[in-house]
Amino acid sequence: MTARDTDTSGRAPWRLIISGPLDGAMNMAIDRAVLACRAKGACPPTVRLYSWAVPTVTLGRFQDLEDVDVDFARKSGLDIARRPTGGRGVLHDDELTYSFVAGTSEGVPRGVASSYLYLSGALVVAYARLGVTAHLTARERGRATARGACYLHATRADLSLGAAKLSGSAQLWKGDTVLQHGSFVVSRDPVVEARVFRLGAQGEEALRADATTLVDTLGCRPTMGAVAMAVRDGVRSAFAVDLVEGELTQEETELAASWAEEMSVMRSDAAGRGEVST
Repeated sequence: MTARDTDTSGRAPWRLIISGPLDGAMNMAIDRAVLACRAKGACPPTVRLYSWAVPTVTLGRFQDLEDVDVDFARKSGLDIARRPTGGRGVLHDDELTYSFVAGTSEGVPRGVASSYLYLSGALVVAYARLGVTAHLTARERGRATARGACYLHATRADLSLGAAKLSGSAQLWKGDTVLQHGSFVVSRDPVVEARVFRLGAQGEEALRADATTLVDTLGCRPTMGAVAMAVRDGVRSAFAVDLVEGELTQEETELAASWAEEMSVMRSDAAGRGEVST
């Protein structure tokens, strides 16, 4: 092991927030609030681990709602929320979702490719702790007929296992601070996912072939606690920081509450906020 793996004495600890299951709009509003506060130095760099009160579709910041079968989603009891980050639609269900909020002062490099490479180092270590050899996707690929579904496209910001996409991530920069969030998918229902993103039978089969999960890979179901511990180990190892469990500040809580309704509507306006999402 290198000094970076073991010596965390040179850097201030990051905050760890473990949220219970929340609705989609509030999950997205909290991530956005933590970013806003960290960007002005009002909170520490933060790792948040969370889940979803009900299965939830999140749309990328600029994604067209037409990519989703809204009637099917509502009849099936799915929530729909708008992410502050870019990218394509994701159905969040049986997963642990992570968010990292940190900046150049914590060593995160500027630039989409460089920052994804740096932050995804923690994810690679986390998957290794779980027994999965994940790697950054070497080349972009995707299904032209499934433009709205994240897991039928892979970019160099994503993690793969062989040719199958394992994990997708998305970013939002505010000044010198970045929010990156993504999913550790334990299992998925390709039937529901194909229906909600209007993929048809071919899309359902493509999800089975082009994407994988922890259950698929390991042949057993890891506990959410084991996944959370793996993420903690990954952050400590990759970033040489300790994590101290904490809570949202009052300002973050108030900001999230004020933004939750906006994240639940089907459009978002980035004008004037000085933010760049990928």
